[in-house]
Amino acid sequence: MAVEVARSGTREIESGTAALVPVLGLLWGLNWVAVRICLDEIPPWTLRFLGFAAGTAALLGFMLLKGRSLHIPRKHWWRVVAVGFLSITCYNLFSAFAQLSASTTRSAVLSYTMPIWAVILARIVLGERLDLRRGIGLALGIAGLLALGWPIVVAGQFSMGLVYAVMSGIVWAGGSVLLKRFPIDAGAITIAWWQLLLALPVTLIGMLIFEGMPELRALEPRTLWAFAYHAILAQAAATAIWFMILESLPTGVAAIGSLLVPAIGVLGATLLLGEHPTMGDLLGLAFIVTASAVVLLRFPQPSRA
Repeated sequence: MAVEVARSGTREIESGTAALVPVLGLLWGLNWVAVRICLDEIPPWTLRFLGFAAGTAALLGFMLLKGRSLHIPRKHWWRVVAVGFLSITCYNLFSAFAQLSASTTRSAVLSYTMPIWAVILARIVLGERLDLRRGIGLALGIAGLLALGWPIVVAGQFSMGLVYAVMSGIVWAGGSVLLKRFPIDAGAITIAWWQLLLALPVTLIGMLIFEGMPELRALEPRTLWAFAYHAILAQAAATAIWFMILESLPTGVAAIGSLLVPAIGVLGATLLLGEHPTMGDLLGLAFIVTASAVVLLRFPQPSRA
């Protein structure tokens, strides 16, 4: 009986965590739009530094309010640094530079080759089994990414922005799998806060070298709103949610489920930025949303006597 209760509790925790994946998709999906708006007035290194600073402060305030510990065991510090460098610092920089020379739609889609790399790396490094449900979700996700990327191949619209977008997916996948392979003995929000904090000196140095000190000037109201969304919701809140998901779900499930993000990003770019999706874009969106549904929805199994 005790074993059954424990298993039931575990299933409830996993179900509750899985419910956070669509929330993450919404927050990070619309962040592509917010970053694109910010980049019209704020250079990429400066944007990331200010975003990390505001996100770190917001998350710290929440942790102090809730009485959360900031402690991380000394032997796990190298894990915090390595995972944060890949999943937070490198990912955010690559994705920002991608949007400078490629459309938001294309950048979001190519960045989310991440689930493909994550599932492959999880199979090789972690030995995670590719079951039928995960396999179907992965296949649908790949089909969606191919459908969305096909116009690029046909039109020959290659740019460095596309390379940066793919690289952002690779480093994010590497960081996620590394965290699964070498878990950090701390809460998800604590891990998120330290990784945002450790990204500050890297982006500060980059800002000072490549862009200099930020200019104090008035920004458009929509830029201010977009930056507030980017810093508080996309950096602080969504980063904490991502680590909560990784704590209780297999890497492959978490990665494929997050394919909802480019769907939201493409729709947001269409509605808010005036980008015009092609038939391939719409077909890709359909595949991606279906892939997320296959991974997230669990149908009850028939009972056995």
